[in-house]
Amino acid sequence: MAGKAKEGSGTAFKERAQYKQKEPNHYEIIMYNDDFTPMDFVVQILMLVFHKSEAEAFQLMLTVHKGGQAVVGRYTYDIAASKRAKAIALAREAGYPFRVEMKEA
Repeated sequence: MAGKAKEGSGTAFKERAQYKQKEPNHYEIIMYNDDFTPMDFVVQILMLVFHKSEAEAFQLMLTVHKGGQAVVGRYTYDIAASKRAKAIALAREAGYPFRVEMKEA
């Protein structure tokens, strides 16, 4: 740490600089409704990738289904990007056009 030596009563010491830590930016994961991806599949993605309980996953799926979209999580950039990519990869592997986006919160 940077600082400059001070003298006082015969001893020298360094004054430490104060740094404020900035909170990392967070990103919301948004799922969108479509006419092809089954509701059960969405629930499974929410449980597997986003670690939601079955009840919470079911409620989020209904919100997506009825409202067209829902925020399903809020994470730092790396975690959000990883979860989004995993959800999309699982959907594509199963043959679904499931849409998952992330945006800065």
